[in-house]
Amino acid sequence: MRKWLPLTAVCLGAFMLLVDVTIVTVALPDMAADMRTGFSDLQWVMDIYALALAALLLGAGSLADRIGRRRVYLGGLGLFAAASLACGLASGPAALIAFRAVQGIGGAAMFATTMALLSSAYQGRDRGVAFGVWGAVNGAAAAAGPIIGGLLTEQFGWRWIFFINLPVCALAVYVTLKAVSESRDPHAKGLDLPGMATFTTGAAAVTYALIRVGENGWTSATTLALFALSAAAFAAFVLVELRSSRPMLDLSLFRSPTFVAVMAAALLMSGAAFGYMMYVSLWLQSAEGMGPVAAGLTMLPMSLAAFVVAAVTGKLMHGAPARITIGGGLFLIGAGALLMGWMLDAGDGWTALVAGLAITGLGVGMISPALAAAAMGAVPPARAGMAGGALNTARQLGMALGIAVLGAVFQSGLEDGLAGSGQPHGTAEVLAGGGAGQLLHAAPAARHWVEAAFASGLRDTFWVSGAMGLAGALILIVLVRRPAAAAAAGSGSGSGSGSDDKGSVPVPVPVPVPGQGSAPAERAAV
Repeated sequence: MRKWLPLTAVCLGAFMLLVDVTIVTVALPDMAADMRTGFSDLQWVMDIYALALAALLLGAGSLADRIGRRRVYLGGLGLFAAASLACGLASGPAALIAFRAVQGIGGAAMFATTMALLSSAYQGRDRGVAFGVWGAVNGAAAAAGPIIGGLLTEQFGWRWIFFINLPVCALAVYVTLKAVSESRDPHAKGLDLPGMATFTTGAAAVTYALIRVGENGWTSATTLALFALSAAAFAAFVLVELRSSRPMLDLSLFRSPTFVAVMAAALLMSGAAFGYMMYVSLWLQSAEGMGPVAAGLTMLPMSLAAFVVAAVTGKLMHGAPARITIGGGLFLIGAGALLMGWMLDAGDGWTALVAGLAITGLGVGMISPALAAAAMGAVPPARAGMAGGALNTARQLGMALGIAVLGAVFQSGLEDGLAGSGQPHGTAEVLAGGGAGQLLHAAPAARHWVEAAFASGLRDTFWVSGAMGLAGALILIVLVRRPAAAAAAGSGSGSGSGSDDKGSVPVPVPVPVPGQGSAPAERAAV
């Protein structure tokens, strides 16, 4: 059993950082009540974590290749634990958001090294078993996040969703020190600090603009200035990467239409499938009176469907064209969201969402194993690590942007639903910030317009989510003319064994892939 200790160490970290993507969702109403904070702060609590992961993943992978993957993984665990403690002790929303960002930095360090550590620890059949277990653990994290968050919040308070990380981190550090050996890339180049800085600035500016657009308006000077800053930063990022001798992201990868389609699919899938979860949770707990556990269980149809379908798809549809697996999955994600938008009316409860969530889960399960295989098959084997890091970056950025975009849509829909109700200005902000329970307690007769407002806001959110999913499916159909592996082989890039391995791993959640590693063991794994 000792040989599986490295797998245990890696799975502990991966499970924890992936749970923290969704565990916060069901705790948001309690956070809002305890800290007396508003809607935009709640969005940042969710968004800043995903944004830090997206911005730093490729850079963390480069650093790990250079100074040692075990060292970076341990550093990530330590930073994640310290930030988790600080989040649990935070006295206000500003501190909580700041420490969530630090938590995301630690998560990026772990995220970027997990697969490289497994690659160096196992060979042959053991490697296949290790990646299979790792994929199943990731799937379990997706399903368990809202439930664990609900249990901890309901029984001990929302701060325990962060405190629970401390013993898990301690155990992961102990097992890593005991069983995981160091590995690095002897040919690794230096860090692309200008690339990291420009990409982070661009991603942060556009996310901040979208989160504040509900208050500032789309045409306000602040919003337009933030969008301009984002555009300038991303343009600078492109120039830096084109001129750098050690680019964080080789932009020549985007010459492949398949690679472009896969990155767009990853971005849109995360936003369309997961971006509305916090708004559904706010509705269920503040307006429908459900507890955190019940609200977490409401998400199970999607999580379980994704977990089961990913396992089946990885085996039965291995090698199927990306237009079927990825395009079909995005179509199902879009259809599931549209179904929820069509079925939800004022006065309906959580049951109106079950069918749509299950269909969305089917789509997520179809996409997850296929995305990584298609990304790896679209690039030369020497760029497999970089492609995997770019894929994961797109997923996390899609989550951050999805939450921000859908938040603006949700708040606008709340305001439309309140039209004609005679409520004062600012009521939509109160509802969006989890204040419906207090309103209903003070004035039970307000239920009819509260339910109408939430139905309007959520319907609009689901419509936009559905459009995002269908747009992703259309992009796949237009850009991917042949199966990814065949296209790669035809262009001479070769997919190698990486596509085969990756396509068989059932991972219905964002897949941690090393940033830029080029060690032989890592290339074989990805």
